[in-house]
Amino acid sequence: MSASLNAAVATATTAAVDPACAEPLAVLGRDVTVPLVTGGEVTYAALDYAASAPALQRVWDDVAAYAPYYGSVHRGAGYLSQLSTDLFEQSRATVAEFLDCRPADQVVFTRSTTDSLNLLAAVLPADCQVFVFETEHHASLLPWVDAQVTYLNAPRTPTEAVATLERALADRDPYGPALVCVTGASNVTGELWPVKELAAAAHAHGARIVLDAAQLAPHHPVSVQELDVDWVAFSGHKLYAPFGSGVLAGRADWLQEAEPYLAGGGASRKVARREDGGVDVEWHTTAARHEAGSPNVIGVYSIASACKALTEAGFENLVAREQQLIAKVRSGLAEVPAVRILSLFGDDAPRVGVISFVVDGWNSSHFAAALSAEYGIGVRDGLFCAHPLVRTLLGSEPQTQGECGAPEAAPGERSLNAIRVSFGAGTPDEHVERFARAVKELVADGAKWQYRTEEGRCVPAV
Repeated sequence: MSASLNAAVATATTAAVDPACAEPLAVLGRDVTVPLVTGGEVTYAALDYAASAPALQRVWDDVAAYAPYYGSVHRGAGYLSQLSTDLFEQSRATVAEFLDCRPADQVVFTRSTTDSLNLLAAVLPADCQVFVFETEHHASLLPWVDAQVTYLNAPRTPTEAVATLERALADRDPYGPALVCVTGASNVTGELWPVKELAAAAHAHGARIVLDAAQLAPHHPVSVQELDVDWVAFSGHKLYAPFGSGVLAGRADWLQEAEPYLAGGGASRKVARREDGGVDVEWHTTAARHEAGSPNVIGVYSIASACKALTEAGFENLVAREQQLIAKVRSGLAEVPAVRILSLFGDDAPRVGVISFVVDGWNSSHFAAALSAEYGIGVRDGLFCAHPLVRTLLGSEPQTQGECGAPEAAPGERSLNAIRVSFGAGTPDEHVERFARAVKELVADGAKWQYRTEEGRCVPAV
């Protein structure tokens, strides 16, 4: 782990929470009530932040204030178009500051982390080799279809991760352009990865590195300069700005030298017909080169608003409070012998508010359905778009399909699924306390309702 992230977590773990951060940040949906199959209603406990975090109230208010002034970005001389263009470019500067980018770095707006990494994959130099751990989310595991990819086995310690990468980079043949792709925080275990050390190893062997910060940026400050990464990618919908926008920020050269990710208006500076009937195009060399079409100004502005809100709230306070929530969840789960928390690096590994686990005798879909239907708690179950990692973590588990859940596993394949609880800056203490209590009750007493399998998912029986 980088020194800055390590220090932040260590401080948060040992220090008392500042009174200024004693309350969660205001998010939309915090007062929504949902019906229970057992009768009555309860305030919904949204504990699936790792999939999509709720919008910060600050973000929603900023977007609502801007909405009447919405106009086409980079097009039109009218007041609203000019205002929207200024807002769009100011948002770019805000994101660059949030990420502590280098002066020459470019901030390209995309649709998501997946889109950002597919964009980077599309601009790789010829013969570029890509190195990626099997522990990655599919967004960073799968885009490199046109490159020579080396998939690295899951490490069991941060030190092993660095050593594994160093060996792979040293052994590459031919010795040409290379890219390392690594997550900052696992979307399965929540564990922080040694990003700065991996970046140093990559650069020592003539490779570049891209950081998938989808699960890191909402929980910790991310400094491109301090971590010394070449690019960073993240999604707005995990950063409390769920309006369909993402970011790829970092070095400009590969982006400028490649053909545009999408061809169209906005990416082109000049287009002219040739005498032979063809078309000559001069593409932008700025971030606009890869932002063809009408930009998602609402999504971009929402990301900038979230960046400002998190910065103003103070990441030290946010980290401190989140560490207390993590401690509550982990201690609650530790009291249930049937529960096993999934981990690569061990119980003492610093982590963000993402925890996956299995329960003896329960199918994950059944357990998640009971949490929702009987307690009003929303969690995630399955393989979390990180199939190789979850299969590695659960590969030695016995096959316990249970009475309700996903279809039978293929012959010879174990039934491998888990349950994930995730939370963040908008999570009230009561939500994680209710979750811990619900786990204990379900394991001790069983579900109060009957459930059935419908299209591979467990749902309450009518």
